[in-house]
Amino acid sequence: MTTLTSPHDLLAAVPFLVGYHPTNSIVVIALNEETIGMAMRIDYPEEVDLDQIDTLATHLIREDADSALLVAYVPDAVFDSEYLLGPIRDAIAMRGIMLRECLEVRGDRWRSTICDDEECCPPEGNPMPSHDESRVAAEQVSQGQPLPYGSVDELRASLSPAGIDPALESALDHIEGIDYEGEEVVARQREAAFAINGLADEFAEKGICTDTNRIALILVRLHDLQVRDYAMGITTEENIDTLWSMWRWLMRIAPDGYVAPVATLFAVTSYERGDGALAQRALERAFDDDSKYPLARLLRRSFAAGWPPSSFAQMRGDLHPKICAKLFGQ
Repeated sequence: MTTLTSPHDLLAAVPFLVGYHPTNSIVVIALNEETIGMAMRIDYPEEVDLDQIDTLATHLIREDADSALLVAYVPDAVFDSEYLLGPIRDAIAMRGIMLRECLEVRGDRWRSTICDDEECCPPEGNPMPSHDESRVAAEQVSQGQPLPYGSVDELRASLSPAGIDPALESALDHIEGIDYEGEEVVARQREAAFAINGLADEFAEKGICTDTNRIALILVRLHDLQVRDYAMGITTEENIDTLWSMWRWLMRIAPDGYVAPVATLFAVTSYERGDGALAQRALERAFDDDSKYPLARLLRRSFAAGWPPSSFAQMRGDLHPKICAKLFGQ
């Protein structure tokens, strides 16, 4: 993310940080020196929720922030936001973190709640800056970042099913799962791992996979925890963008009953890339497919607790060698 030098920059940056133009939201952004960390967004609460406020403040600690930015997108029905923003500012200050800016957005106007200069920040607020003319937006697009979605509903739609391929459904019927009482457990897990490697290679080259049998094999075997965790472990700094696109594509073409494992892989990858909003929406897809899917439940708690994205890379670094040793004997 580019350097933020003004409230206009901050307002332009928030949609890129959360993935869409938020409404009725509280957004807290961690800063370490001048480096922008993870943004955390929650729905604007009707009443003060001390647990939620603690979660926001703890997010900054986990991100090793030395300062923070706070933006409140206030619902029309709320006339005075200070009942909520005051406790949030206090919670941040109690943790020794400096609040660099606190903005209140109402409709198409904004104001700073920590600026006493009425010429700079009049009580009625200033007009919202044009997103199309923003320096921040131009720099983000030039760096390859997609434009934010107009709303959370548009973001959800971008992850919705793309339609079921009859050939894929037929192929799924011919793929054997893993019989845990048989002798071929590791061999079938290993076969799935090789298929995942092949999918990643083909996707890196073509941006799509045309091998229906390979896709079917992966979707069936991802129900195995070793296979799914192997798939999670192949992520690196070099390939994370490719795998992010791959899991998103696979999630959209997966039929019902096969979505949850892929959606959680996409959720982890999104979160690690800093796309917290996409990660949350991916978990919605997982829960729609399997309301009790254990990894989705674990990720929901982890995201809510504000786990730093780096923690997933560390977890992967600890787990992946052990999985490889079991599958490949080394």
